[in-house]
Amino acid sequence: MVWPHGFDDLRAAARRRIPRFLFDYVDGGSFSEGTLARNVAAVHGVALRQRVLNDVSQSDLSTSLFGQKLAMPLMLAPVGMAGMLRRRGEVQAVRAAEASGVPMVMSTVALCSVDEVMAATGIPFWFQLYVAKDRGFVMDLLARVKALGCPALFMTVDLPMPGPRWRDQRSGLSGPPGLLGQWRRWSQVLAHPGWALDVGLGGRPHTLGNLAPIMKGNVRLNDFLSWSGRNFDPSVTWKDLEFIRSHWDGPLVLKGIMDPEDARRVADIGADGLVVSNHGGRQLDGMVGTADALPAVAQAVGDRLTVLADGGVRNGLDVLRMLALGAKGVMIGRAWAYALAAGGEDGVRRMLAQFALELRSGLALTGCDSIADVGPHILARPPQGEANHQ
Repeated sequence: MVWPHGFDDLRAAARRRIPRFLFDYVDGGSFSEGTLARNVAAVHGVALRQRVLNDVSQSDLSTSLFGQKLAMPLMLAPVGMAGMLRRRGEVQAVRAAEASGVPMVMSTVALCSVDEVMAATGIPFWFQLYVAKDRGFVMDLLARVKALGCPALFMTVDLPMPGPRWRDQRSGLSGPPGLLGQWRRWSQVLAHPGWALDVGLGGRPHTLGNLAPIMKGNVRLNDFLSWSGRNFDPSVTWKDLEFIRSHWDGPLVLKGIMDPEDARRVADIGADGLVVSNHGGRQLDGMVGTADALPAVAQAVGDRLTVLADGGVRNGLDVLRMLALGAKGVMIGRAWAYALAAGGEDGVRRMLAQFALELRSGLALTGCDSIADVGPHILARPPQGEANHQ
């Protein structure tokens, strides 16, 4: 087949290849998906300044984050159950990330275990943590990733309970248990024989490696959905960060910060970074897009924390926009999930190469020759309080 070009083509290719309940799981948001739409609109509404007659012949995309050199200021965001998209999907993704010189942030709810993924890469992945009610499990999981040499921990803080995702119920992913729900999923699987052979028969899709110790052998899809609803801890507060810090001495990044006041508290508790994120529009519906929230957060704590961002990023120009708004690095989720579904490890590599090409082009056309040169001066309408010069 002709390899897809761009986000929309990847999305369409993924939709053709995987069952509907999986596509809707990746593609959808919470409630009426208003936040999901706002994320995209907010990023695309950021206008760039074209600058000419600058020497951009030596463009440099590289940067450093948390002591690690990156080929570009991009990382694969944590995507739960990515191993359902391709056989041992997290392994394929981490190999593509390593080959492309960027990190993957591995999800707590991956199909592959941290040990399996680490064995597949020469550069340790970064890890994303959901705080479960069972603190003993959390302690053991942190000890495992620390022993494997994981250099950075991303603690997701915007999921005290899962936001209702009506599309998942309509597709049969999280609908009523029993034979009806199973038949709805099986009918979709049978309509996608390529996926059924690759993942359904050979990919061990019912094994959630990191959760196996706490789920005690109950590994069916409905078991996981039921477990997550009961075990994500809505009682977690700022005080619980002391517990996390006491069991993690490396860089600590809080993912899911949208408010400057919360950002200042992140800095006060001694974290190393934050991710401006609304969970890809999958939690609180009706809130602003991340590109709208990013400037105020970056201005509040940018000199104290490493500020990252995600949400609505569809190409390399969107990465450039987020950097100009104040982020030091950008996480992508749906883009790599679609690329994995469409083409496996090679698909993720191709997608990352496309992002690099687009980012390099954007740098040149805005008159920059390195990531270090990017700032609010490349925006047609800089955030309030930022100068527009160069």
